[in-house]
Amino acid sequence: MRSEAPALMPIFRSALQARLLLHVLTTPGTSTAADLAHTLGAPETTVSREVRRLLDAGLLRGERVGRAVVLHPATDNPATEPLRQLLVVTYGPAQAVERALTGIAGIDEAYVHGSWAARFHGEPGPPPGDVDVLVVGAPDRAQVDDALDGLDATLGREVNVTYASPSRWADATDPFVQHVRSRPLVGLDVHRRGQVAS
Repeated sequence: MRSEAPALMPIFRSALQARLLLHVLTTPGTSTAADLAHTLGAPETTVSREVRRLLDAGLLRGERVGRAVVLHPATDNPATEPLRQLLVVTYGPAQAVERALTGIAGIDEAYVHGSWAARFHGEPGPPPGDVDVLVVGAPDRAQVDDALDGLDATLGREVNVTYASPSRWADATDPFVQHVRSRPLVGLDVHRRGQVAS
């Protein structure tokens, strides 16, 4: 089945390819196709096909360790660093915000919403001008601000945070909550490092 080009950056073959490359090019350590399938929530056979294409294109390197192929960025490829930067500003916001907020006490849930979330889910439109983050809970707001400090420059977009108490987030009659819940959301796993849920 042919995948549609992702709305966030249609030069990529698919959203899965972009997310896979983002993970390998920006996450410390190494991964196998099985690791990536688990992290990205995608079928291992599909991930393996994408990995093979990227290995053949020279964008990734593979090192066989036992029965597994351990993947690395192809640092000797001059396209790797520009590609990494492109991925950070297009597919990177959820990953970057999730990493920044992980472990902050008082955060029950966190989401990216607004135009970036809409493009992530394939809704066509102009490039997102900012990154809207919703934090549910009662964290120390200064700690959240400190954690997100510098992301605007990294992502090339303003990062705007809105807070909601758990009771407000559960109130289906609240106009803000109604609006946010009616639009695409990207859930952030801020309690443990893992997949950026959708």
